[in-house]
Amino acid sequence: MNKKIFFYLVIKVRVFLFFTILLFLISINFQCKKNNDKEIEINSIPIEISFNRFDQKFYNTDSFKLKDLKKKYYYLFPEHFDDSVWINRRKDTLQLLLKGAVEKELMNLNHVKNEINHLFKHIKHSFPKTTVPKIITLINNVDYQTKIIFLDTLILLSLDTYLGKHHVLYEGIPDYIRNDMDVSYLPSHIVDKFLTKKIDYPLERTFLSQMIYYGKKLYLTDVLLPHETDSIKIVYTKQELKWSESNELYIWKYFIEKELLYKTDPEIIRRFIDPSPFSKFYLEIDNQSPGRIGRWIGWQIVRSYMKKNPDTNIQDLIAKSSQKLFVESGYKPKL
Repeated sequence: MNKKIFFYLVIKVRVFLFFTILLFLISINFQCKKNNDKEIEINSIPIEISFNRFDQKFYNTDSFKLKDLKKKYYYLFPEHFDDSVWINRRKDTLQLLLKGAVEKELMNLNHVKNEINHLFKHIKHSFPKTTVPKIITLINNVDYQTKIIFLDTLILLSLDTYLGKHHVLYEGIPDYIRNDMDVSYLPSHIVDKFLTKKIDYPLERTFLSQMIYYGKKLYLTDVLLPHETDSIKIVYTKQELKWSESNELYIWKYFIEKELLYKTDPEIIRRFIDPSPFSKFYLEIDNQSPGRIGRWIGWQIVRSYMKKNPDTNIQDLIAKSSQKLFVESGYKPKL
């Protein structure tokens, strides 16, 4: 090859690479600026969350006045209960034990309050018509099935379900349930309850529709909790998340080979969607797998769709049918 031609080609390639890299850096810079501008806009939304500590007021000996509490918090005192029930509850050994544990473990809620405040700024930005609720804190007999009750204008928060997964009072509760009984998961629990009101539960009974339903919820958790880790969002340990990421291709191949996507058998939902110690492939890997792996796969499908369709707004995503979203996602995990 002529030396002049060779050097000409080298220079041309270098120029091409220079401009390619330059355009890439400009694109990244533009995206970063866009994201920063969005965060500035979100942070400027005037919201100030506070915790209304009903739990402290109820057990405070010096200021306790049942009549006044019943008037102010009427929704917490069912009419068919006699006053003696509440008076006796204040003296109950278990209740006082829970009160002491909450005071010790959750004395200062400022950090989580700031996180929830930031969360509701994002909620208000994405769902402008949302009414920011009052948060009422309770002690509720470690009822882990109803850690949070999200009403239109109220959040009832049972603090005794957030003492930390290793707390002595949780002995006897299965590990997979105890794992998310920690205050670090509180924002993701609030998001989950909020999105349950925003995304209709699928009428289709297929495994695919279930995966996409939970995948949408988790993707919108990405939007509303952008600074949280994936393990916090889906309430997985770091080890469970790593296992899911490492085995994504094999999980998907299993679902395809077993032709599970369009099955409507409730047993499949119990195996891969419902909370459980592990997902049930009926293989040797079962004990290594986290529960709810179908939700995690649904999350990856929705993420794949949004990567291909970045301009899709939230409402359109919510309304998108499971089948169309799946087809248009082009989801295909790789090793």
